[in-house]
Amino acid sequence: MTPIYGEVAPGFEPVRAAFTENFTRHGDLGAAVCVYRNGRPVVDLWGGVADAETGRPWTRDTLQLVCSATKGATATMAHMLVERGALDLGVPVAKYWPEFAANGKADVPARWLLAHQVGLVALDQPVPLKEALAWHPMAAALAAQRPLWTPGTAHGYHGRTWGWLVGEVIRRVSGRSPGRFFADEIAAPLGLDFFIGLPAGERDRVSRMVYQRPDVDFTTVPTESVPEELREQVAAWRDPNSFSNRAYAVTDPPEIDFDSPEVQAAELPASNGIGTARALARMYAALIGEVDGVRLLSPDTPASATEERASGKDQVMLIPSRFSAGYMLPTKSNPMIGPSSFGHTGRGGSLAFADPEHGVAFAYAMNRVIGGGDDVRAASLAEAVRRSLA
Repeated sequence: MTPIYGEVAPGFEPVRAAFTENFTRHGDLGAAVCVYRNGRPVVDLWGGVADAETGRPWTRDTLQLVCSATKGATATMAHMLVERGALDLGVPVAKYWPEFAANGKADVPARWLLAHQVGLVALDQPVPLKEALAWHPMAAALAAQRPLWTPGTAHGYHGRTWGWLVGEVIRRVSGRSPGRFFADEIAAPLGLDFFIGLPAGERDRVSRMVYQRPDVDFTTVPTESVPEELREQVAAWRDPNSFSNRAYAVTDPPEIDFDSPEVQAAELPASNGIGTARALARMYAALIGEVDGVRLLSPDTPASATEERASGKDQVMLIPSRFSAGYMLPTKSNPMIGPSSFGHTGRGGSLAFADPEHGVAFAYAMNRVIGGGDDVRAASLAEAVRRSLA
C-alpha cells in the first residue's frame, strides 16, 4: 500500500478513501489533492513517488506540471484586469494588440479569444520551438494568421495557441508577462507555490511525468473494429491535417518535452504551470470567497466570468464541450461537483475548479498521464467531495 500523508477534516474521510483507491486501483504513481471549503482547507493529501527513475518520494512541497489546468490561472488574470477596468472583453482584441487585426480579425472581440471561438487553433507555418519559447515570434505568427473558421461561428479547443493569444492580451494591457503578472498579483498575495515560468532554483522539487500507453491504440486497428462512437475522433487522429492534430503541431518540432529545463522555464500560459494542488485549490477558493484576508475577484465578478459563451460540438476535440470566457464548465464527462462549478482540466488527469454554490475549491495534480475515458481518478475524487458535502 502507498502511504498517504496529510490531513482531512471530519466529514471528508471519503476523499481520503478515494485518494487511496487511486493508488491501489486506478494507476496513480505520485499525486496530491486539496479541497477548500468556505475559504479554509478541509483536505490536503499527498503520496507516492515523484520520480519513478530515482524513487524520490512525493512530499508536501513537491511541484507538479498541471498542463492545461494552467488555463484556469490565466483566465483568472484576464478577469482581474476586467474587474479593474483595464480590459473590456466586448471590444476588439486589436484595440489592445493592433497587429491582431490582420487577415480579417479587426472586429474579433477579446471574449472570443478566451472562449476558444476565434479559429486560431493552428498555424499555416509552425514556429521553431526555441522561438516559441521566447514568446514574441509566436505572438507575431498568431497575429498574422488567418482564422481557420469564421470567428464566432464555432468553437474548438485552442490547446496550445490559447496561452499565447490570451497571454499577449494580458501583456499588452498590464505591461507584464503573464508569468510575472501571476507571480505579482496572485501568487504573492496568497502565498502560492505555483509558477508560469519555473525559476531555476525550484527545478529540483518538480515531479517527473510518466506517460501510460493506452490498452488499445485505435489509430492502428481496422476502422470496423473501432467503436462507432469513436470513429470520427479516430479518423481525425489518423489525419495529420485535421484540427485535432494541427492544434498540437504549432511548433517545430511539434512534440514538446515538458520535463525539459528550457520548457519549464518558459512562460506557456496554456500548458506549463507548475505548482502544488494546494496552490491551485487556494487560488480557486480566493475566486469565490476570502482566503486569509485575500479575495481575487469581487463577489459579483465570478457570475459574469463563468457565464457560458460556447457549447456544443468542439471542432478540435470532436466531443461536446462548454466554455465561459476562459474556464471550462461542467459536462457529462466532467461534471466537477455541480452546475455552478467552473475550472479546467489538464492533460492526463489533473483538474482544478471552484463551486460557489457549495463554497468549495478543488485541485488534483498527478505525474502519471492516463489518456481517454479510462482515467477515473479526478472524477472519483470529485464524487467523494460531493458525498462528503452530503
